[in-house]
Amino acid sequence: MVWRKRFSCAWRGLVIVLRDEPSGRVHALALGLVAGLGWWLNVGFLEWAVLALAAGGVIAAEALNTAVERLADRVSLEREDSIRLVKDLAAGGVLAAVLGAVAAGLAILGPPLWLKLTG
Repeated sequence: MVWRKRFSCAWRGLVIVLRDEPSGRVHALALGLVAGLGWWLNVGFLEWAVLALAAGGVIAAEALNTAVERLADRVSLEREDSIRLVKDLAAGGVLAAVLGAVAAGLAILGPPLWLKLTG
């Protein structure tokens, strides 16, 4: 029963990030577009694995960033350099994950998309 509760809490957190957070919704939309392109371009199993890891990394980073931001706001709503730095670091983690995912997506989807579009 403990594991069921833990997974329930984790799913709730994931849903909150993807449904309620503006950046989470953008990431979910991007994930849908990448999945659609991958299906249309008929990418292989290894490529799907890389895309899934990249997408999972972005969503995980966004969830952690959201948690850090909410906790930091709970600690202090005043402008404090230490709170700003913590939030910037968490956002930087999301940016790093996104840049890696974009690079992976371009490397995997770019060549077959180019071939499909140019004939």
